[in-house]
Amino acid sequence: MLDQHYHEAANYLASRLPKDIKTAIILGSGLGKLGDMLENPTIIPYTQIPHFSHSTAIGHKGNLIAGTLSGVTVLCMQGRFHYYEGYPMEQVTFPIRVMKLLGIENLLVSNAAGGINQTFRVGDLMIIRDHINNLPNPLIGPNVEMFGPRFPDMTRPYDREFITKAKAIAQELGIHVHEGVYVGLTGPSYETPAEYTYWSRSGGDAIGMSTVPEVIVARHAGIRVFGMSVITNEGWHFDDDFVNDGDDVVRAANAASDRMGRIFSELVRQL
Repeated sequence: MLDQHYHEAANYLASRLPKDIKTAIILGSGLGKLGDMLENPTIIPYTQIPHFSHSTAIGHKGNLIAGTLSGVTVLCMQGRFHYYEGYPMEQVTFPIRVMKLLGIENLLVSNAAGGINQTFRVGDLMIIRDHINNLPNPLIGPNVEMFGPRFPDMTRPYDREFITKAKAIAQELGIHVHEGVYVGLTGPSYETPAEYTYWSRSGGDAIGMSTVPEVIVARHAGIRVFGMSVITNEGWHFDDDFVNDGDDVVRAANAASDRMGRIFSELVRQL
């Protein structure tokens, strides 16, 4: 039945979207502003798409938008679905497989993340080089053969060529970027100081509650991936009055969204 749902959603979208879109973008908490930059947009609320879930997280508008960015037609998700919202992994990653049926070949993902690396500051951008998954693997269960193999390789989940291009673009634009490892946890509670220390010692640079399931499903389906985190809080120091706050996260992401948008806009043009 789930296979049929993928096709029903894809057929509905194909009837409303421009043809031959090759690149999709997923925008995380507070980063939906990039979707507003698209020219000649076609906006479809998730509530209108068959079998799509509803986005309930702070800073997620819940729209699928097709439009032109740097002269290239792209598909953009203003908001994603999270495991902590109570959705099973099939629903969290449902849009990725629909994208595959629509012909998407490249996926750019973004998120708001806590900084583990002690050189990171609020508002910094981090290109995701690799990830550590502490969420349920979305490929558990019967393999959907029409999308990919039972045991997909994850040696290079984030495309090396895309990373090289993005770093060159950032340098040309004079935008400082870090490169590091993203840790994906379930949420929705923010991490304790001890957990930040644990994941830092495990090799993490930034930590969040999304992205990894989508990347795994995209790579399973042969979609090339680029990822970027906006550092919205510094989790490596905790003053006595420190409190992680969701509204602060969205504000920090909004403040950095213009710089991320400039990098994404140029990267899309070069793919």
